[in-house]
Amino acid sequence: MPLFIRERDVKQLLTMDDALDAVEEAFRLQGLGKADNRPRQRPRLEHAMLQVMPAALPGIGFGLKAYTIASGGVRFVVLLWDEASGDLQAVIEAGYMGQMRTGAASGVATKHLARPDAATVGIFGTGTQAPTQLEAVCAVRPIEHVFVYSPTTEHRRRFAAETSERLDVRVDPVDAPGAAVTDADVVITITKAAEPLFDGDWLRPGVHVNAAGSNRAAAREIDARTVERADLVTIDDRAQGRVEAGDLIAAAGEGILAWDGVVELGQVVAGAHEGRCDPDQITLFESLGIAIEDVAVARCVYDKALDLGIGEPFPETILG
Repeated sequence: MPLFIRERDVKQLLTMDDALDAVEEAFRLQGLGKADNRPRQRPRLEHAMLQVMPAALPGIGFGLKAYTIASGGVRFVVLLWDEASGDLQAVIEAGYMGQMRTGAASGVATKHLARPDAATVGIFGTGTQAPTQLEAVCAVRPIEHVFVYSPTTEHRRRFAAETSERLDVRVDPVDAPGAAVTDADVVITITKAAEPLFDGDWLRPGVHVNAAGSNRAAAREIDARTVERADLVTIDDRAQGRVEAGDLIAAAGEGILAWDGVVELGQVVAGAHEGRCDPDQITLFESLGIAIEDVAVARCVYDKALDLGIGEPFPETILG
């Protein structure tokens, strides 16, 4: 009988280590050509939009994430089906799960692309997605010092205080974008910005960039110079990127980027493409958020819910 797993249950069940393992496996399967990821669909009405993201992974199953954006806010749900029987197994409230999988994607990219001794992070953004970005990066690298920038002074101060205590790492708010970039071994952008947040010439050799906030063709968090300086440009899904990755679409339009040179992160994870091969290389991960991440993490949540007896069975009358 399918389980309904509420947001509070997900927070109890899902750890960042779980999310990192699940997302890394999803990318590995993608890199081996075994995962079927479908780009986001966005049917619209006048004042609202539905977004739907399906995927299938062997040994994990079929699933989709659907979410609405309307005046009442954003509401997320993931549906999970068994790959053998086709039976619906779970309906999972997925706001927190989405934050964790998005953070984990940056963590996996950092694990495979950042310098092993990366110790400093510059992060742009202090919203609901930002804490898990930093948590994931701290889980895969020996981070000692974080610089956080947000246009709102109070937001960056609060984020610094709360995150420093939770992750036991020094987090300092900074007053200018450059201060978050020039000394960073890893740069994270996780904002709603429509225009680039910093000058790509500020990046120092050897930095790894996770551009994780934009999945709209008209929005950019990084400039063309950042893309131009990157020795390796990776993305979670190239087909989805051609319609959503504003950072790369703009660079391609300026003749700086060729799409056939963009490497899917799964190829690096699976060993099909070389990652960082020099400590001075600049690497870039363009994270759009893709369905294979949601399905893999949903499977982890569902399996743990079964083991621990967590979740509510659907009434038989609903199933027919």
